[in-house]
Amino acid sequence: MTTLLRARRVLTEHGWLDDHQLRIDNETIVAIEPIPVGIMARDAELLSPAYIDIHVHGGDGVDVMDDDPGVLDRLALHKAREGVGGWLPTTVTAPLANIEQALRRIAQRYYHGGSGARVLGSYLEGPYFTSQNKGAHPPELFRELNIAELDRLIEISQNTLRVVALAPEKPAALETIKHLKNRDVRVMLGHSAASFEQTLQAIDAGADGLVHCFNGMTGLHHRNPGMVGAGLTDKRAWLELIADEHHVHPAVMNICCSCAKSRTLLITDAMSAAGMPDGDYSICGYQVTMHNGIVRTESGGLAGSTLTLDAAVRNMVNHVGVCAEDAIHMASLHPAKMLGLDKELGSLAVGKRANLIALNSQLLLQNIWVNGQPPPL
Repeated sequence: MTTLLRARRVLTEHGWLDDHQLRIDNETIVAIEPIPVGIMARDAELLSPAYIDIHVHGGDGVDVMDDDPGVLDRLALHKAREGVGGWLPTTVTAPLANIEQALRRIAQRYYHGGSGARVLGSYLEGPYFTSQNKGAHPPELFRELNIAELDRLIEISQNTLRVVALAPEKPAALETIKHLKNRDVRVMLGHSAASFEQTLQAIDAGADGLVHCFNGMTGLHHRNPGMVGAGLTDKRAWLELIADEHHVHPAVMNICCSCAKSRTLLITDAMSAAGMPDGDYSICGYQVTMHNGIVRTESGGLAGSTLTLDAAVRNMVNHVGVCAEDAIHMASLHPAKMLGLDKELGSLAVGKRANLIALNSQLLLQNIWVNGQPPPL
């Protein structure tokens, strides 16, 4: 079945096209062309690629770690409602058996599919961290890096494990990074006390970037650049950014874009309280409390976010001054490139999968299509 969508503006990798239409056939974009003269109807103000959230723990009251086969189905629809067409369910530091079960559930959803945002694989955040800058992760469950153990996790995931996060100062980190890269697994660095030099060594070994940059790592000092300084200045590093204005001040978000606009990945790091009312929730086995949309541990530390990816895009535009085109790319094209999926996803182009969203002039979501079809939201 062929679908035709007309918009006042269509965003491609190369910029906006005015008064263009997309022709979709068999889940694929087959043409992007000017709207014929005389046709006044439009299906959308703006058409752009659907967002890709590479770092998601939960939302809508449920968590990726919940031992319930329906959780990922529920989260997939929850993510689609914020304009996300593809996502990586993200684990937390937990007993290894619980992580293994989560990876099995994610693999099952990956291979069998379902409504809503498409699962693109899994993201392992923990347990390979160090105690300083631990965030909400329980340090008593941190583990040493073990290549055989990671190979087993890749096997359990049925080769759907896409990203492993680790602290680069841990013993065997450089050897592990090289091994994971040979297995086509991305490596992100975080929840760590690593120095500037240790971070650069990890990037030299093949690490891809920083987990939620500025949070859970050594910060920037004028005589000690830390992990943040390494990420901002090394042009090989992708930088995850939680653009909710709580985790990172807008001025610092601006610094990130000034140094690394083409390397910034907007993420939510959302946990189960996302989309829910204020109250008590849990993450990593600990009780946390959400007040005015901000989730904190008992000691007052931030514990994940309740951010939506469409709000992150708007925050970058409205409070940082990034143009809409660049902000949208940070939530679509950049994550597709980081994952090596940009030949299929991340932008609107002939031959790519028809994952796209309709936005109004304020960048508020109007509609979403995943594989060319609107999911049942």
